Amino acid sequence: QVQLVESGGGLVQAGGSLRLSCAASGRTFSTSAKGWFRQAPGKEREFVAGISWGGLTAYADSVKGRFTISTDNAKNTVFLQMNSLTPEDTAVYYCAVKSGVYWASRSVSAYDYWGQGTQVTVSS
Repeated sequence: QVQLVESGGGLVQAGGSLRLSCAASGRTFSTSAKGWFRQAPGKEREFVAGISWGGLTAYADSVKGRFTISTDNAKNTVFLQMNSLTPEDTAVYYCAVKSGVYWASRSVSAYDYWGQGTQVTVSS
């Protein structure tokens, strides 16, 4: 069983930055694929970024070059550094983990564990 707790969301002006953190419990974190997803009002949850347990990363085209996913396996934490934020990035952001899998899928259904979400609001 893995429990995930996100933090770091908030209100920021367009062009600003935020760093989201997701702290995980459980012993399988280092051998799990991790992902960040987001869901805006009235829209489906969408893939933002993923990282394999080997450190390989993948990004949605809409955030490539602006967002960076990283992990600190010693602290069981995955991060999402978000720069050059725009109002279109406004959403609830969720971290997700798939235990025992190398690649970070872009599919919501691929993940076993989810955090409670953290709100990110970007004002224009």
